[in-house]
Amino acid sequence: MTPQPLLLALHSCSEQFGVALWDPEHDPVAPRVAVHADGRGLSNSLIARVSEVLPPDRWSALAGLAVATGPGGFTGTRLSVVMARTLAQQLCCSLLGVSSFALMAHRLHPCLPLESQSHPFWITQELPRRGLVGGLYRVNASVVQELQEPALLPEAADPHPAVTADVDVGADVAHLLDLLKQAHHSRACLPWMPVLPIYPTSPVGPV
Repeated sequence: MTPQPLLLALHSCSEQFGVALWDPEHDPVAPRVAVHADGRGLSNSLIARVSEVLPPDRWSALAGLAVATGPGGFTGTRLSVVMARTLAQQLCCSLLGVSSFALMAHRLHPCLPLESQSHPFWITQELPRRGLVGGLYRVNASVVQELQEPALLPEAADPHPAVTADVDVGADVAHLLDLLKQAHHSRACLPWMPVLPIYPTSPVGPV
């Protein structure tokens, strides 16, 4: 029998940090999910938080990783993406990157009017003093298509139908792990190099 893969997902696109682990050897029934309100302290706690779920002496057994690529806080998003890219490169394993908006799309899709649910819709987030960020999605048979990656929209933009971004780190990192499992089972090619953080605006503001 082929051994089940060890898979890890990271999500740090909000003030909370989420980590989810699929470890059939130790938790054969359900994945292990942990969420921590680390905020800006994540730069000091990231490795420790991951180690609580998966000790470093087992990292070499990872068959795949996944990471939420943003939009989110500049430092938090960058930290988890860099960690995931580094591990995937050093371990020669797959890396799946998914935007935080795409992860929440399947949860927010039912919030649309019934007549709009079969059509593309926007997820938007207002950034104080920066503007409106939006991504375009379609959900078909529970499969989310990201038609337009989250980006800063023109000042006069009025995207519709639209729902407001609503991060649920526990649910979203668990969903990210499920997407990684599906990709692993389908033997999808997931190189680490294209996985980069999404920054709709400059982290230093207007220049």
